[in-house]
Amino acid sequence: MEGSWIAIIPFIVVIVTAIKTKQVFPGLTLGLIVGAYFVEPSLIGGIEQAAQYIVDSLTDINNLKIIIFLYMFSGLVGIMKASGGIKGFVGLTSEKINTKREAILLTWASTLGTFSAPSFRIVTVAPIMKALLQKINMTRKELAFMIETSTQPVIVLIPIATAFVGYMVSVIEMGLQNQGIEADPYSMFIRSIPFNFFAISMIVIGTLFVIFRHPKEIDQDERDPERIKDEDNTSADDIEAKPWNLIIPVSLVIILTLFLTWWDGNQQGYGFFQAFIEADVLQAMVVALFITLLITVIMQIIQKNSLKNTIHEFIEAGNNLMSVILLLAVVWGLSSVTEDLGFSTFVTNNVDWVPAMLIPPVMFLIGSFVSYFIGSSWGTWGILMPLGVSLAQAADASLPLVIGAVFASGSFGSIASPLSDNNNTIAGLLNINAMQYARYKLVPALIALAISAVLYGVMTFIL
Repeated sequence: MEGSWIAIIPFIVVIVTAIKTKQVFPGLTLGLIVGAYFVEPSLIGGIEQAAQYIVDSLTDINNLKIIIFLYMFSGLVGIMKASGGIKGFVGLTSEKINTKREAILLTWASTLGTFSAPSFRIVTVAPIMKALLQKINMTRKELAFMIETSTQPVIVLIPIATAFVGYMVSVIEMGLQNQGIEADPYSMFIRSIPFNFFAISMIVIGTLFVIFRHPKEIDQDERDPERIKDEDNTSADDIEAKPWNLIIPVSLVIILTLFLTWWDGNQQGYGFFQAFIEADVLQAMVVALFITLLITVIMQIIQKNSLKNTIHEFIEAGNNLMSVILLLAVVWGLSSVTEDLGFSTFVTNNVDWVPAMLIPPVMFLIGSFVSYFIGSSWGTWGILMPLGVSLAQAADASLPLVIGAVFASGSFGSIASPLSDNNNTIAGLLNINAMQYARYKLVPALIALAISAVLYGVMTFIL
């Protein structure tokens, strides 16, 4: 469909409804339905089309891998909790983790083994850190933001063994091919990393924000005794502390994910480093988790824990994430309907006013606007990278700088947007309101955005 202003109406509906209801899900659902009626304007055609978008999003192979991973890992956390793994780990760390700064150091240290993908890092780290909340002076929003600050902004800067690198290289390659530019896309990606100013700024500002910010009031959902009570109840007296029931499964997931990522690329005939770039990281994550889950169940049997109870804990914990999975399905459906309405074409057709000397900062600001409203860094990169490379080529601007600006703009939406997968996943895991959490982190994200925009302007003249 030819892009027009109609393509942005579903996003407007989402934002307005979410603000009014203070909930993300009603806004997403209404936005999806409105967009579907533009695609299929008949009495029940819009509803049928909206349902089809959700079905399509749930049957997309990559989306399905994410859903399976989230459900299985949530179930694995349930097993670790019931078998004393989380309680034991908290007991091991409780003597050393007593302050917010020590918790921050532990969170950053955990990036060494959990950098494969944002969803992997969030579902691995959040339940463990949540169990330490009762010991440290930190709200759930602070904890969530601390984890997010060390997730997306870090992963986009890592050139191997992540779920992002293959896609990021592919969108660069697409842009280069469209312009007939003979350059190695991976080398171009490496050269663009220092120019991802938002990711770098967000790491610094986000960490300082958590360390030095002292909230004057606690939100009602964090003050409520029923919400403060740890849902995991990891300190229950009837659970024996067994830290290895956490350490072994988590270590296995991390080690197997890295190994299977390399193995997948190696089987395709690539060398050691290139294998990490070309591999299907999502597939490796799912397989690694499945193997870990089987080993964990065997461990429970060896420890003479009831197999029936183990399966029950797995299913119950996995089901706790169903609301997040449903939310993601609607987000993916909304993304599809807006693309069918020509959102990317609308954006592309309305940037011809960009002055040649301001291409990097303007591309960054446009991309940040787009990523905020669609909540997807991948979607933003796919929409704007060909355009950014085209404008850079026409104006003889620095390609690595423009590519870095596009990647940075996608990271803004992933952090700041209430529609992003990361925002809703971590809010679900930590039992906080997704809209309130998105507002909480908007100020530091906007500060990082302003700093980045200035840096892109300065670097345009320097380069």
